[in-house]
Amino acid sequence: MRGISVYLGDESFQKLEIYIEKVSKLGFASIFTSLHIPEDNPLLYKERLQQLGRWARQFDMELMADIAPQSLAHLGFGWDNAEGLLEWGLTGLRIDYGVDNEIIAALSHQMKIALNASTLTKEGLAELEAAGLKKNAVEMWHNFYPRPETGLDLLEFVHTNRWLKSEGLTVMAFIPGDGILRGPLHKRLPTLEEHRDMAPFQAYLHLKEYGEVDKVLVGDITLSEDSLEQFSLFNQGEIRLRAQALVEVEPLAVQTNRWDAARDCIRSMESRQYGLIGTHLLEPNNTLAREKGSITVDNERYGRYRGELQITKRDLPADDKVNVIGKVIDEDLALLSYIKGGMKFRIEWI
Repeated sequence: MRGISVYLGDESFQKLEIYIEKVSKLGFASIFTSLHIPEDNPLLYKERLQQLGRWARQFDMELMADIAPQSLAHLGFGWDNAEGLLEWGLTGLRIDYGVDNEIIAALSHQMKIALNASTLTKEGLAELEAAGLKKNAVEMWHNFYPRPETGLDLLEFVHTNRWLKSEGLTVMAFIPGDGILRGPLHKRLPTLEEHRDMAPFQAYLHLKEYGEVDKVLVGDITLSEDSLEQFSLFNQGEIRLRAQALVEVEPLAVQTNRWDAARDCIRSMESRQYGLIGTHLLEPNNTLAREKGSITVDNERYGRYRGELQITKRDLPADDKVNVIGKVIDEDLALLSYIKGGMKFRIEWI
């Protein structure tokens, strides 16, 4: 599952309805918000939370809220009647340390509950279960880290997640956005420190492939239009690669990496079968050294392989049987490793 974050006190709030509708159509099905409400303006938060709940219902998205006891009081609730928030469109609450196990267990029988994935211990989980926790209503959520150099390390993160998943628990983590960033630092909001300066789509693929997580939410307020385009295509089963042409070449149709995926290159299933690159690229030309990300066509010297389009996944030497027609831009090189066998990819000349 993919999701977004909405902050009730941010000035962007009133403009987010169109954005929420857009991402809901791209497969984003979860909204996170924070209910750490300042004492001087509880009414604004109440109105905006109710509005966000209406949007969540309208666009068929879950709504999870990070909450503290004093914020519940500002909204007119306590732990004994917090289920009333479900009527406002909330799906559940994220609860951090400081709340009694009995309260958490009781809430888990009324709504979805998210607990801190980084601080739960085996002993703590056992105590919650002894208190009557409804385990299938519980998810484990990692924090995001606004201050640079404070995000989590991948190895420890994965170790934690494997244990949580072995207990049958769902795990969530955040990736940064690249549109409207949340203040006050505006340094992006990842769970993993290595994602802080990474493109959101790449960070998402990285978590999906290596992170042992079930849900990924964008910590910052919005994604850029370019990132939304990447997620849109991915929702259709494609990975987009932006590339610079080195010879005259026409736009290419969507390709599919062969199911028997090669170690060194991505091989288009369609290129030889349908002659997608035309005949003018089959004469030996531009037979350069093939740096990682080189887009190549086997020329007529390769016999039955003539016309096969490839993208190199590592540096390869020049071959007089292979024409280099383009190069994936540096920003998209990391995406090559995620194009597995049978996956579709789109080359966009820029």
